[in-house]
Amino acid sequence: MQSHLAEKMDAVNTLIRTRMASEHAPRIPEVTAHLVEAGGKRIRPLLTLAAADICGYQGDHDVRLAATVEFIHTATLLHDDVVDESDQRRGRPTANLLWDNQSSVLVGDYLFARSFQLMVETGSLRVLDILANAAAVIAEGEVLQLSVARNLGVTEETYIKVVRGKTAALFAAATQVGGVIAEATEDEIEALWAYGDALGISFQMVDDLIDYGDAADTGKNTGDDLREGKMTMPVILAIARAEGDDMAFWERVIGKGKVEEGDVARATEILHRTGALDTTRDRALEWSAAAKEALDLLPQGPLTDTLSDLADYVVARIS
Repeated sequence: MQSHLAEKMDAVNTLIRTRMASEHAPRIPEVTAHLVEAGGKRIRPLLTLAAADICGYQGDHDVRLAATVEFIHTATLLHDDVVDESDQRRGRPTANLLWDNQSSVLVGDYLFARSFQLMVETGSLRVLDILANAAAVIAEGEVLQLSVARNLGVTEETYIKVVRGKTAALFAAATQVGGVIAEATEDEIEALWAYGDALGISFQMVDDLIDYGDAADTGKNTGDDLREGKMTMPVILAIARAEGDDMAFWERVIGKGKVEEGDVARATEILHRTGALDTTRDRALEWSAAAKEALDLLPQGPLTDTLSDLADYVVARIS
């Protein structure tokens, strides 16, 4: 990362700590700090800062927007862990486990409110429109994922809709608003959106692979997606290729939610044997390549190279 971008990230972290404070409810910064300071990669705020810099931005609204996207992301994580009944996030106990579901939901709501305060401070209605729309699309994606859980007939097309909502929407918005505040051309703003969208889809596909033990030391419980009945890309592909005993296995584990000891290992074996993991990895690489291709339409320089490297890093987790 370029040194001046590192300075910007320090400013983002300072602003996050300032805005997550609460005079009347000390539990808010306690819960927020547990997640925000847990060693996350800060990919989304980095996207905003890099996009603005690439397009020549000189002000400080990029710092506000970078903090905004991190608050939106953190709020969705708090809510997701309640919905998924998760007990581990980034290798640590989840907030809902340490405190309770009510605290996680309400602190998530607080962070959403803070994020809107920050984006309003930029004075840009277009920025507000982009990020407000992204927040709505994220919720839509999560609800869609919930509604198709344990449905063995889910298609890859529906999966991409889910991923575009719950993950890629914020990646795309994070890069897009960087271009907007820099007053970039419409072609450049569209390219930034396309980069973030493709990067987000690739990122989620890699996460789907990681859930079946395709990377080490992830801070994630292997097999969570299986136990929750999530129709991720590897499972969708494996079910489409399933016959006989394999199909009966998926009907019991995914369709009926009856996960027994040893089922995660068997699911992983099936995913390997049917080539579902390899195909998902190939698709993730294709989306990563699409993200890098979108960068060709942007001003070239060290930070464009940084975004290209980020697209490689996302898939390097499972390569």
